[in-house]
Amino acid sequence: MRSIWKGALTFGLVNVPVKVYSAIEDHDVPLHQVHAADGGRIRYQRICELDGEVVPYADIDKAYDDGDRTVVLTAEDLASLPAERSREIEVVEFVPSDQIDLLTLDRPYYLEPDSASPKAYVLLRKTLEQTDRTAVVRFSLRQKTRLAALRVRGDVLVLQTLLWADEVREASFPALDEPVKISDKELELSASLVESFSSDFDPAQFVDEYQQELRTLIDAKLEKGDALDTSETFGEKAEKDAGGEVIDLMAALKASVERSRAARAENEKVAPPKKGKATKAS
Repeated sequence: MRSIWKGALTFGLVNVPVKVYSAIEDHDVPLHQVHAADGGRIRYQRICELDGEVVPYADIDKAYDDGDRTVVLTAEDLASLPAERSREIEVVEFVPSDQIDLLTLDRPYYLEPDSASPKAYVLLRKTLEQTDRTAVVRFSLRQKTRLAALRVRGDVLVLQTLLWADEVREASFPALDEPVKISDKELELSASLVESFSSDFDPAQFVDEYQQELRTLIDAKLEKGDALDTSETFGEKAEKDAGGEVIDLMAALKASVERSRAARAENEKVAPPKKGKATKAS
C-alpha cells in the first residue's frame, strides 16, 4: 500500500506521527464509453464556453458563482487556507463508542505509526480498547475539513470519516405516523423467522455476483467475439411472482419460517462435518 497523507495525531501534549492509507479498494470492472457504430472511444474535453478552446488542466481554476457574480479561486488561494496547511489529526473529544451513529460513518483509512518507536501509537490504541471509547477527530484532506471517528481494528488504529450533522437527512414518512397493531403471535413468528436465519457474520461468504457475471461475460466476448449470443446465459431470470403487497402477514411468516428451516436442514445434510475434538459416547 502507498500512503496518501502524512501527519501527526495529537491529543493534549501527546503527538503521534502517522501515515494514512486508504483501507478499501474498488474491484469493479472498469468500463468506458464507445461509439456504438464503430467502437470509437468517447472522450471528454474541457472546453471554454467563451472562446471554444480546449483548456489544459493546469490552466483551470475553481470558482464560486452566486448567480450574479463569479469569484475565481486559484490553487494558491486554496493552499493559503489555514486548515489546508495543517498536517495534524486533532482529537476533539473521546466519546462512548455506541454514541457514533452508523449512518454517519463514511470512508475508512488505516493509520500506521511513522516514528522510530510506536509506543505512543500503541498506548493510544490500548487506551481506546480499555475505555471502550472512540476518539472524534478533526483534520484536513484534499482541501476539505473533515470530522472522523478514530477507533481500533485488531492492532491498527482506523480513521473513519464522518458525515457532518447537516448532511444526514431526517427520515419523515407519514405512513409510520399511523398506529399499527402487532399481535403477540405475529411477533412470535417473526422472532422465530429471525432465529432460523441467525448466524455469525462472515463477510467472505458474500461476493459481488454482478461483477462476477460481468467479468464472465467479458471473458466470453473476448474468446468468441461480438457474435456471442448471451440471451440465455446471461439473461435475467423471469420472476415467478410479481404480485403486490402480501396481505396475509401470518401466512407469509409461517411459510417463511418453514422454508428457512427446511433449507437449513438440507444444508446440514450436505455440509461436511466440522473438525473438532472427539467426544466420548455416553
